[in-house]
Amino acid sequence: MADQYRLFGAELSPYSVKVRSYCRYKDIPHRWIIRSAAVQDEYNKYAKIPIIPLLVTPQDAGMQDSTPIIEQLEARYPAPSIHPADPVSGFLSALIEEFGDEWGNKWMFHYRWAREVDQLSSAGRIARMMMPAADDKQHTQMVAQVRERMVNRVWFVGSNAQTAPQIEASFCEAIEQLDAHLSSRAYLFGARPSFGDLGLWGQIYNAWTDPTPCAFVEGRAPHVLAWVQRMVWPRAVGEFEPWSNLEPTLLPFLERQLGARFMPWTLANAEAIAAGREEFSVELDGHTWTQKPQKYHAKSLQALRAKYAAVTDTSGLDPLLARIGCLHGLQG
Repeated sequence: MADQYRLFGAELSPYSVKVRSYCRYKDIPHRWIIRSAAVQDEYNKYAKIPIIPLLVTPQDAGMQDSTPIIEQLEARYPAPSIHPADPVSGFLSALIEEFGDEWGNKWMFHYRWAREVDQLSSAGRIARMMMPAADDKQHTQMVAQVRERMVNRVWFVGSNAQTAPQIEASFCEAIEQLDAHLSSRAYLFGARPSFGDLGLWGQIYNAWTDPTPCAFVEGRAPHVLAWVQRMVWPRAVGEFEPWSNLEPTLLPFLERQLGARFMPWTLANAEAIAAGREEFSVELDGHTWTQKPQKYHAKSLQALRAKYAAVTDTSGLDPLLARIGCLHGLQG
């Protein structure tokens, strides 16, 4: 098809499935292509950096990075919108999208490589994706290579002996908060998927495919489980709800996850990068968090601040952001 997009990705990539679900929701013609050795030459033709997802347009141009991809597609396919019209909900959706990409990724990546059962499950699936025709010996060797490489990269998201309990406590608390919120609605902001749903879902969906977090979600959070499955092929079943309806159950999640954890972390991370430090520590929810800075996130923080600055009416938004502990960080 001349108007078809090509989406290079992987099921185990939260950012890839995020874009895929967006395309499915918008009914954007696209072909899902699993990145593997068989398509490496085609991938190399369009990729500027070695990441997925890679979206190739019908005009034969490549796009990378899930958030800009969705933002550019949204400009081309504005209906049905993924952005609530209400200024409060509209910005909170963008804030949750950023939280999912950056803090939610800590949940997913930590759980995937922290325990042997999850390591073996994920490494096995990645190895099979990379070499679908491998025999048993080749597969076993590839599993070992993937496992060793990825386990040694958990520091990248800040996972270490000190922070591991904090990451898992945040995940478990967030899942229970989201379960309460989703008990009376299909999506985070009502009866249709939002930008925030996409960013947060990609991480939780991928965590759900791994044994340890899957057991927690399926055993403790039936409404989150239904949302995880619904978002694979999202469809609107109504409209966005007013913030007054959402506040009672979404506010605890915002206060505990974004205000107590994400915002102080992102500010400390940006400060460490600006100062050229190799490591930083910050108090999050009463516990010391120490890690190497994540350089990319300093750029996404600036993009988030730009989105806040673009909100024309903050009269209802600012008091809420102040209440959850995010206003000062967004004002820069």
